Amino acid sequence: MANTILVTGANRGIGLELSRQYSAAGWRVLACCRNPEEAVELKKLAEHSGNKILVLTLDVGRVEDISRLADDLRKEKIDILFNNAGINGPKQQEFGLIDAEGWMAAMRVNVLAPYYMAVAFLDQLAAGKRRLLAIMGTQLGSIADNTSGGKYVYRSSKAAVHMVGKSLSIDLKPRGITTLLLHPGWVRTDMGGAQAALSVEESVQGLRQVLEQANADDNGKLIAYDGRIIPW
Repeated sequence: MANTILVTGANRGIGLELSRQYSAAGWRVLACCRNPEEAVELKKLAEHSGNKILVLTLDVGRVEDISRLADDLRKEKIDILFNNAGINGPKQQEFGLIDAEGWMAAMRVNVLAPYYMAVAFLDQLAAGKRRLLAIMGTQLGSIADNTSGGKYVYRSSKAAVHMVGKSLSIDLKPRGITTLLLHPGWVRTDMGGAQAALSVEESVQGLRQVLEQANADDNGKLIAYDGRIIPW
C-alpha cells in the first residue's frame, strides 16, 4: 500500500509542489485547501495523477473545519502530516503601524492551526508507518537570528509555532511520532516574492530529503531545506 501524506495549503506554492512531487513519487496525497473550486492548478494536477491526489476542503483557520475533516478521514493511516498552510499577515508590519485584527488572524492560521491539526489527526498519524508531523517554520521566526527587527506579525507567529512544535515533539513522542519544524528557505512564491533565491521545486526537493532522512534524533528540531539546524 502506498504511503499517504496530508498537505494543508495545497492549492499553490510549496503546498502545490509538495502534492506534485509526492504524487509523482507514488505517494497518495490528501491535498487540502480552503477553496478547491478556485484551485485550478491543483485540480488539474489531481485529474492527471492517476487517483493519487484527493483534493479536500479545509479552512485551517476554523477549528470546526479541522474536526470535521478529521472525522471524515478517521479510517485513514497518514504517514506525514504536513502543516504547510500559512499567511504573512497584514501588509504593514512595522512598529506602530500594525492592524491588531490582522495580527490575530495570522496567529490563528500560523500557530493555532498546526496544534489543532495535531490534536484532530493524532490517531491517523499514529497509525501510519512514518509517523512524521511536519510544521512549516522559518528562519525569520528564529529569535537568535533576528538582527533586523520589523516583520512583527510574521516573526512572532512563526516563533510561537516553533514553541508549539517543540512541545508537540515531547507530548507526542510516546505515540511514536517525530515532530519537525521546517525552514523552506527564501522561495519564489506569492509569499516569498519574485526576487527570492530558491525555486519552489528546489525547496520542496530539499524538504522531501529532510523528511526522508528524518529519524527520532531529529524530533523537535528546526531544520532547513538543506539540512542545516536553525537556532531558536
